[in-house]
Amino acid sequence: AKDVNFVLRSGGSALDSVEKGCARCEIEHCDGSVGYGGSPDESGETTLDAMIMNGNTMEVGAVADLRRIKNAIGVARAVMELTEHTLLVGESASVFAENMGFIAEDLTTNNSVNIFLQWLKGNCQPNYRKNVFPDPSKTCGPYKPRTILKQKGRTRQANTRSHDTIGMIALDKDGHVAAGTTTNGLTHKVPGRVGDSPIVGAGAYADSSAGAAAATGDGDVMMRFLPSYLAVELMRAGADPSAACKTAISRIKRHYSEFFGAIICANTTGHYAAACNKAPGLSQFHYMVSNSESDIPLLKTVDCF
Repeated sequence: AKDVNFVLRSGGSALDSVEKGCARCEIEHCDGSVGYGGSPDESGETTLDAMIMNGNTMEVGAVADLRRIKNAIGVARAVMELTEHTLLVGESASVFAENMGFIAEDLTTNNSVNIFLQWLKGNCQPNYRKNVFPDPSKTCGPYKPRTILKQKGRTRQANTRSHDTIGMIALDKDGHVAAGTTTNGLTHKVPGRVGDSPIVGAGAYADSSAGAAAATGDGDVMMRFLPSYLAVELMRAGADPSAACKTAISRIKRHYSEFFGAIICANTTGHYAAACNKAPGLSQFHYMVSNSESDIPLLKTVDCF
């Protein structure tokens, strides 16, 4: 938040401030859920997702399942500014980044290796498989589909570390809005899994004529409802940020009453709010606000409902 405010105070754009703020989080491993060295997948590899959106032009750049490149938000901006595309994924996204001058580095650290090894020792629990054998709730893979598909429900893991994103919104002095996200995804995810973070309208959305929103939480569920897009459209229709955030959360709650997630919303006049779903391990949601009225970023808290 401090980086965002500094860029804006120095006359930088909302887009620059979002990229700078997200990049700082990638370097500092915010909460372990952003940047290299965290959230290893089933094979022990860390991969990154990121997205940035220009609310003036409605341009978006995003990357998913990015390997070997630490600055995912920078690559996302390169996709936006150096190609006609919106989203690049996997190994091809990494090759693009290298060709654009980004340095290839190992994203694995001692910490991510230890997380992976402990997971293996614990019979690969938790994991995100279902309707396969051997029984994924008891053993590691490799897995194969059940011969006769029998829907076997598994309780989704909801915990305080399952929100897998840093989301940022910026509004500059000219009224320009931008939003961005960056994450290393879900720990122990199936290789190739992409969550909500790099999906426009899901992880974040920005429109300088209405406002911006960014979501965090159980991306596999939340991305099905495009909560960030919904919140911005509600603000366009006249809803204040608090009402827009709550409605976006409520839409998901209708179908997944115990999902783990939250959303932040800001309109073009600088008003902001957040909302979260009350679930095991989540009774309040904390977020940071930085503006021209304060040199120090302010920690805000909202009670979940």
